[in-house]
Amino acid sequence: MKKLTLSALTLAILGTTSIAHAQSSVTLYGIVDTAVSYTHNNATPNGNASSKLSLNGNGNMSGDRFGVKGTEDLGGGLKTVFQLESGFDLSNGQLNQGGREFGRQAFVGLSSANSGTVTLGRQYDPVVDMIQPLTEDVHFGSIFGTPGDVDNYDDNFRVDNSIKYVSPSYNGLQMEGMYAMGGVAGQTSAGQSYSLAASYNRGGLGLALGYFNTKSSSSTVFQSTADTNADAGINSAFSTGAQSLGIGRVAAQYEFGAFTVGASYSNVQYRPLSDAGLFTSTETFNSGSTFLNYQLNPATLLGLGYTYMKSNGVTSATYNQVSLGSDYSLSKRTDLYAVFAYQSANGQTLSADGSSFVNASASIGSFGTPSGNSSQDMLMLGIRHQF
Repeated sequence: MKKLTLSALTLAILGTTSIAHAQSSVTLYGIVDTAVSYTHNNATPNGNASSKLSLNGNGNMSGDRFGVKGTEDLGGGLKTVFQLESGFDLSNGQLNQGGREFGRQAFVGLSSANSGTVTLGRQYDPVVDMIQPLTEDVHFGSIFGTPGDVDNYDDNFRVDNSIKYVSPSYNGLQMEGMYAMGGVAGQTSAGQSYSLAASYNRGGLGLALGYFNTKSSSSTVFQSTADTNADAGINSAFSTGAQSLGIGRVAAQYEFGAFTVGASYSNVQYRPLSDAGLFTSTETFNSGSTFLNYQLNPATLLGLGYTYMKSNGVTSATYNQVSLGSDYSLSKRTDLYAVFAYQSANGQTLSADGSSFVNASASIGSFGTPSGNSSQDMLMLGIRHQF
């Protein structure tokens, strides 16, 4: 009897030890976010401007998503990490990101507290990882984004076929690098992407800078490794007719008491293909944004933002946007919000097919709803739940 009890105890100890060296965790999570949206000056099918009332379930404060992520402890401070994340439109249940099952993220890799993390798959680039947390996008979403989201302010695209390295944090300093293979036979550089970024966070101060570059291939434009961020009202002609896209960004944020102030700058360059029509020289978009948040009480956050963007090259156009936001937390997981933006556009740009010059059209944030006019304003009243 004693021998049996000892054997049972030994097995229990061995089993416990085995679990301790191979602990794993898997988490199911998601966000559902929808709003009643009113847009004044929204382009109609014939190009005129009109008002539109709709239910916007395609990501307002946050993109709608569900996903699963997990880790496995391999011992010695090393662990496996993975994440699969799908995006969808809450208003109709359809998948986003071109109908991909895991269009938002899909990667696996190894992580070490001392050496950093390496992941492979479809994922965000280092500029998004480092700079987005220091922008107003993280607080109030798309409506504070750059006009047409030409600099990927609102994280509209991910990178396929990518290998990413994230360093440990050294007293607040962290670095990232990424390379994505184009996969085009005989053309090593076609369709490839690369990115580098660094950030510093200490106390209430946050600083970040980074650069992202992607090249088109013979069969696709920025699709071999990256999604397109084309907006029919602002940069569609340049995105579809470009040989390469380069995005450089810097951002700063500082928290003091109930206030948070932030500013960012971006430089975006589209380099043309030889047969891009009127798009014959590098088109540049320079953007500057600033915001001020005030935590009125533990449940209520107020925000004010301003963005200025100018295009140079084949065209010359300017865009000015003012955004307002209010977020009220009903609980740790559920909040109500009201956001508003007004944008004006001046100058000329290219038509969506790049065949002619047209008057610049306003297009708020990354909603992809060109106004067909020189101005546009949008109001959204919504609810978000996180699980």
